Amino acid sequence: MPLNIPDKLPAIELLKQENIFVIDASRASAQDIRPLNIAFLNLMPIKITTETDLIRVLSNSPLQVNLSFIKLKSHVSKNTSIEHMKTFYTNFNEIKKQKFDGFIVTGAPVELLPFEKVDYWDELKEIFDWAKTNVTSSFFICWSAQAALYHYYGIPKYELTKKMFGVFEHSVNTPLNPIFRGFDDVFYAPHSRHTEIKKEDILKNKSLTILSESKDSGVYMVSARNGREFFVTGHSEYNPGTLDVEYKRDVKKGLAIEIPRNYYKDNNPSNPPVVRWRSHANLLFTNWLNYFVYQETPFDINDIH
Repeated sequence: MPLNIPDKLPAIELLKQENIFVIDASRASAQDIRPLNIAFLNLMPIKITTETDLIRVLSNSPLQVNLSFIKLKSHVSKNTSIEHMKTFYTNFNEIKKQKFDGFIVTGAPVELLPFEKVDYWDELKEIFDWAKTNVTSSFFICWSAQAALYHYYGIPKYELTKKMFGVFEHSVNTPLNPIFRGFDDVFYAPHSRHTEIKKEDILKNKSLTILSESKDSGVYMVSARNGREFFVTGHSEYNPGTLDVEYKRDVKKGLAIEIPRNYYKDNNPSNPPVVRWRSHANLLFTNWLNYFVYQETPFDINDIH
């Protein structure tokens, strides 16, 4: 079964052009099946791009998924139209009494700020606390992974001397973990961040397990509570052109930015990128949905606790 997303969401037509199979709510309602309910808190400024990226990787599952877009009451998006937000997004306050099979939180362009200085930090902490008892499994990406690790387990973040920018090789530390079923011994994932978490801090906390890391980009994936929480420091969901857009945007602004590593053919920004991470990204999200959401969630969603 494909992903069930709101009618007329812009991502539908964009993904159909890529031959990605999605259906809208009207068609999904005719299928007699208990779908997975996934909440998606999108903290990125350009919402439609991030929606499309996540829908792309979630749509490869044979499971039917209902996706609910969540927004913060304490922060107003300045880069996405009010009409889009009103049509497709719901304030957290309106859904906080509900249960969800899965929960995804994106990164955010606030990583150089202390967590407590982020204008929506208090509301985000409330959402993190809600997720512990109202969601079967949560999946935190990039900055939100750092933020959740800090809030739940006191893991600090550190500013890098230069941006971690490019596509890096990663190893699998726990090959028998179901999240890695079908993975090769090494795999690639994009990173685009100015801060990091450190391995030695995570190893001090017995509640946390490092599932994957890279000799170049550091810790990649951490889990807790037997897979009820995943923290991923990279951007496996990125589409082929995202790093290119970021690089050329920063060059145009005159910022000090290096060419993203292991990305362009022959390391030349005039050439197209070489996509090395698509298969891993599809497997990552499919495995999460299957083994840590579908296989673990109760049939009656109200039994989640």
